[in-house]
Amino acid sequence: MTGARAATDGTPTEVWHRISTPASTMGPWLPEGSLGDALASGLARVESALATSVGSEHPFVREAAGHLMAAGGKRFRPMLALLAAQLGDPDRPEVTSAAVVCELTHLATLYHDDVMDEAAVRRGAPSANSRWTNSIAILTGDLLFARASDLLADLGPEAVRIQARTFERLVTGQIRETVGAQPGEDPIAHYLEVLADKTGSLVATSARFGASFAGVDPALVDELTAFGEEVGVAFQLSDDLIDIVGVADTSGKSPGTDLREGIATLPALFALAGDDPAEERLRELVAAPVTDDAEHAEALELLRSSRSLQRATEVLRDYADRARVRLDAVPEGDVRDALSALCDYVVTRTS
Repeated sequence: MTGARAATDGTPTEVWHRISTPASTMGPWLPEGSLGDALASGLARVESALATSVGSEHPFVREAAGHLMAAGGKRFRPMLALLAAQLGDPDRPEVTSAAVVCELTHLATLYHDDVMDEAAVRRGAPSANSRWTNSIAILTGDLLFARASDLLADLGPEAVRIQARTFERLVTGQIRETVGAQPGEDPIAHYLEVLADKTGSLVATSARFGASFAGVDPALVDELTAFGEEVGVAFQLSDDLIDIVGVADTSGKSPGTDLREGIATLPALFALAGDDPAEERLRELVAAPVTDDAEHAEALELLRSSRSLQRATEVLRDYADRARVRLDAVPEGDVRDALSALCDYVVTRTS
């Protein structure tokens, strides 16, 4: 365990550090001490179970199914499940299974997303659709959904029902994003609702599964579920802002990728909805995909100094603050401090 640093811009000053696992690029998640050790052990169990879940007697199927898992990832969803479980009995085997279900579901959606987005790179490695074909990527995503369903069958009918409703929201969000805001619909409200469905729903279920299978009181499970949804939306909003203010890294996503692809994230939507004369040129640029290199550089520069970016950052902070309010129901202690530091992290992270 290396790379200790203090959490920033928040009330808890917990010292966080990275852990190194074969497939995880966790980021500054784990507190030091017994809680950090418990979470690290839990994550190791999740990684082992994930490796088993993507296995196959057929070499090509095994390679395709394990492609994105091996490429890494923050393991945000299983870590939240494990952290919520610390409020009950985190050593119950169902906790690990539920965390794996959430990560498998997330990985499956990434295979499908890359096909829809025609993405060439995912997590610094060639996407499955570019390495093989769209058909292989779609079928591999379906395979991971099947593996998640197999695990769910052992967790009981209520878990299956929760997962089915979560999956419905994931798909609904993707459909709504694909067709866009309808006439008379507020594009900003539409965008935030899509994020709640596409990202918030599975993060919420991760917290819910971790807490409920650890035997946490149902009223607290409800609060943790709501926390997960709010912090999940904040996490996706921070991704959108990083695409504007960040620098090129090993993830394969260069700054301004959304602009090039014509994806109007929250800062662009604020600009398009406004009438500030200072943003007139910005509105012209972001009204369509920005493929010209000079115009792309201009649009990025204007966005980075815009009031619209500031407004989007305020929305991000608002979601993080709303998530933090949910923690009033969590007993004081290391778990509550860690969840509060997570709210700080989603606001301040740079990758």
